[in-house]
Amino acid sequence: MKAAGRVAPRWQADQLGAAFESLALPLPDDDEGAVCATLVRHVPAATAGPFLSALRNKGFRTLAWPSPDSPAGDNPGHPVAVIYLHGWADYFLQSELAEYVGAHGLYFYALDLRKFGRSLRSWQTPGYTTDLAVYDEDIAAAMDAIRTDMAERTGQTGEPSIHMLAHSLGGLIGALWADRNPGALGSLVLNAPWLELQGSSLIRNIAMHLVEPIARTDPRRPFRFPEMPGYWESVSDQAHGEWFLDPQWRPTASFPIRAGWTRAVLAGHAAVERRLDIAAPVLVMLSDRTKIQAEWSAELMSADAVIDVDQTARRALGLGRRTSVFRYPGAIHDVFLSRRELRQEAYRDLVAWLHSHSG
Repeated sequence: MKAAGRVAPRWQADQLGAAFESLALPLPDDDEGAVCATLVRHVPAATAGPFLSALRNKGFRTLAWPSPDSPAGDNPGHPVAVIYLHGWADYFLQSELAEYVGAHGLYFYALDLRKFGRSLRSWQTPGYTTDLAVYDEDIAAAMDAIRTDMAERTGQTGEPSIHMLAHSLGGLIGALWADRNPGALGSLVLNAPWLELQGSSLIRNIAMHLVEPIARTDPRRPFRFPEMPGYWESVSDQAHGEWFLDPQWRPTASFPIRAGWTRAVLAGHAAVERRLDIAAPVLVMLSDRTKIQAEWSAELMSADAVIDVDQTARRALGLGRRTSVFRYPGAIHDVFLSRRELRQEAYRDLVAWLHSHSG
């Protein structure tokens, strides 16, 4: 419900270009002041712009498929939307993914959670929370905005089918949310979800024992960890990768790791270990191997440098009754930022999954 006298937020041009718009979603204030989340939408009417033309020139064969607003092609019989959740010290930047999904008859949205990316304000502690369930407010606001937007764009008043695609920390947030909200999703797709602390549950239990007293007395206290810029270097076009990364929204050295946030994440991992009961079908997409190291090397261009993928695959089987695990040899942590042939394979798998679970 909007506060009296407050002007309803409007879609604005987004930094990703003509095919994207963003919408600020006001949320209840917290102890740092005003809070918002930001919803980004892919706008099909703009998909004939320079971005797709460039991809078409590279032989991206799927670009001839219709947009969601087209009556032809592989559109499902009812509106289907995807909502994307980003990872830690991250934001939505995967424009190529959105273009591909949109070109296959699906509506694509992405959510920059509070204190991340487009939603980060100067007075806020970047990425900070003491409870992952606080993002229920962000997701609820996004879901309401998606339903409203799809009704306006399609002229249909029925409930759309909404699927969640979530990466890394967003995968943990999305899995816990889906467990608490049965029936809300057509399916849940997790791209290298952070389901367990690197190492083992034993290390997590030790870490929780050490973190707990600090989190109670000084929750914003930052911990000092060695910098691990290798994954950033594998992704950024300022190093060895292909993608522009906003230096404020995705810094080289990540955001500071704070005690209260650490306790919240470890509690999420513990909940996953106890097993969830997600009602929707779950797809987990992972690289085939892990390579975690402080310094960059060429090996980091073909392995997950953030999570233990084998451990994650095992944890995935405890998420729900219908879980599938797809492995991508040579993929990096974000499968959709891997080298071109790998991410195209993942795009195809994703679209096939979404269509097969949108009946």
